[in-house]
Amino acid sequence: MTDLAADYRESGFAGRLGCGRFPAVLVVDLVRAYLVDGSPLRAPVEDAAAASATLIGAARAAGLPVLFTRVAYQPGGADGGLFRRKIPALRVFEEGSPLGEFAEGAAPAPGDTVVTKQYASAFHGTSLSATLTSSGIDTLLICGLTTSGCIRATATDALQHGFRPLVVDEACGDRDRRLHEANLLDLEAKYADVLSLDEALTTIKEAPGR
Repeated sequence: MTDLAADYRESGFAGRLGCGRFPAVLVVDLVRAYLVDGSPLRAPVEDAAAASATLIGAARAAGLPVLFTRVAYQPGGADGGLFRRKIPALRVFEEGSPLGEFAEGAAPAPGDTVVTKQYASAFHGTSLSATLTSSGIDTLLICGLTTSGCIRATATDALQHGFRPLVVDEACGDRDRRLHEANLLDLEAKYADVLSLDEALTTIKEAPGR
């Protein structure tokens, strides 16, 4: 992975976007489906959930916005289209399922924006871009689950919608560490800045207040 990262840089990839004037934290699908034994989406992501909670707490203390996403389908999942067909395990997100509830320590506070989505990207078919634009937000510190799925799709779409995606390494997780590392390497090369948790916390601390 190290050699590939160096090859990317030598070939003109992996430029830095940096933080803009007004960052926010975007918490992607940090829900019980990934943390509860017996769920088909169960993954070893406890550390990522804890790091996300730290990021959320820091953003709140600094007065920065925190936005959340969740997946929800109508009974039967017709609104999930081909994505729901491709991944039958997404049935756990049908309305009323306790697995779709936010994880402990990652619940929205009153007044937080919650984006409900049916596909991987937090931008696809949602009002997220308009909400960010109207609020003056230009940078997203992205955390949550999973790195190879909704994190990657959301970070890629953030870039394509004109927002700076800063993906926080320790605050994202996946079914396997190899998936996590491979996707972060590719995101860093092409679509986002990948930050350590410490770097993200420093970014939040140094961000101008609103």
